[in-house]
Amino acid sequence: MDLLHLYEWIDIKTTLLFWCVFLFLSDYIRNKAPKNFPPGPWSLPIIGDLHHIDHKKVHLQLAKFAEKYGDVLSIRFFGLRIVVLSGYKRVKEVYVQQGENLVDRPMLPMIYDIFGDKGLGSSSGYKWKHQRRFALSTLRNFGLGKKSLEPSIHLECRFLKETISNKNGRPFNPQILLNNAVSNVICVLVFGNRFEYSDNDFQDLLKSINEAVYLEGSVSVQLYNMFPWLLRLVPGPHKKVIILWQKVIDFVREKVNAHRVDYDPSNPRDYIDCFLAEMEKLEDDTASGFDVENLCICTLDLFVAGTETTSTTLYWGLLYMIKYPEIQAKVQEEIDRVVGGSQQPSLSDRDNMPYTNAVIHEIQRIGNIVPLNLARATVEDTQIGKYSIPKGTIVTGYLTSVLFDESEWETPYSFNPGHFLDVEGKFRRRDAFLPFSLGKRVCPGEQLARMELFLFFSSLLQRFTFSSPAGVEPSLNFKLGATHCPQPYALCAVPR
Repeated sequence: MDLLHLYEWIDIKTTLLFWCVFLFLSDYIRNKAPKNFPPGPWSLPIIGDLHHIDHKKVHLQLAKFAEKYGDVLSIRFFGLRIVVLSGYKRVKEVYVQQGENLVDRPMLPMIYDIFGDKGLGSSSGYKWKHQRRFALSTLRNFGLGKKSLEPSIHLECRFLKETISNKNGRPFNPQILLNNAVSNVICVLVFGNRFEYSDNDFQDLLKSINEAVYLEGSVSVQLYNMFPWLLRLVPGPHKKVIILWQKVIDFVREKVNAHRVDYDPSNPRDYIDCFLAEMEKLEDDTASGFDVENLCICTLDLFVAGTETTSTTLYWGLLYMIKYPEIQAKVQEEIDRVVGGSQQPSLSDRDNMPYTNAVIHEIQRIGNIVPLNLARATVEDTQIGKYSIPKGTIVTGYLTSVLFDESEWETPYSFNPGHFLDVEGKFRRRDAFLPFSLGKRVCPGEQLARMELFLFFSSLLQRFTFSSPAGVEPSLNFKLGATHCPQPYALCAVPR
């Protein structure tokens, strides 16, 4: 090697060494644990705790960390330090007693690049308070949480049962059908119309949502949140997440634009019409978020949240019924005795159907649809237990630790409807039943979800007996993305 090439090789080596040292030092300074911060596993520079975590089982691994580091711990995930609260008592204490300090959402790069600081799920502060209050009051006016919405759900139950009947007992995967049926309830509230199960474009949209939600839990998306400046430039599943969500945003935008053409402020048909009318009233209050872009994201949030978690719960529910046919038979016996077979179950029947109600609650508990909860961020410097949490820190009350808390549930890892029944067989509420979270950011669709779960589940079991295809053993294996969902499965629905 001549002298010139030697100098060039030394320059390259020196430059690489400089950048490695620079990256390590900047990462250390930026992510150094604050004084008196919660303990956690030993992190590596740049990648944090990525080497400790299997993204496909992170909700299970956090339980191991809690055993070692306590019910307030920290991990480096998504490139930032996250405080994880474990166990019912700790989560309740912080989310209720210090709820005002935990109403903000962290702005992760992937979320910001897709949705900005808009919508009901991602926004914080003044805008979020206005939008949440408006959404709740508007949807209540259209029947959310009231019996006036029940006929709409009954209608959808009837369409769903007719479609399943047409399968003639042949094996099929019920996921997209359940998605479509549940989605139609919220679609009537926000868009003013439902979508036929034969609408291939809408079913394709629902599949896009399912895929996007799953990919949000991928390593690629975690890396995107750690190194957005780099991952924006390279291909991978993170790019597909953005494309899929943009497809859903475009769908919502078409609906919004169609409403803008013919809406009547004095006679609103749905959430979009009401939002457009509010835009005219509050056009000078730009901070409250009443603009077209925010309307699109708020509508998307309602549409997706009103579809994904409830339909996934029902998807788990049918799987548990084919896994435990003796429990399915007991539910059907109660439905037959209380409702009969000539009329659909109604909400007024629920109090007389404690076993069915207990089974639905147990499906929600063990199904554990949002195991990591939706992360929150501290509004100001906060004290949690003996630890100091700086303003802007991501905090999550880890729902798996609540729904499987061994000090709260008799048999937390077994499917046991008895968790929700007293010694006399009457339904009993459980304080640690928190699938919708709690506090200031509790799921705004809780009442709707409870109505839908009871009416869809009881209507389906009234009409059909569900079983695995011949020779197939039902599996409770899961896949973890942003939600905890069963691996795809097929079932047979035989009319009763």
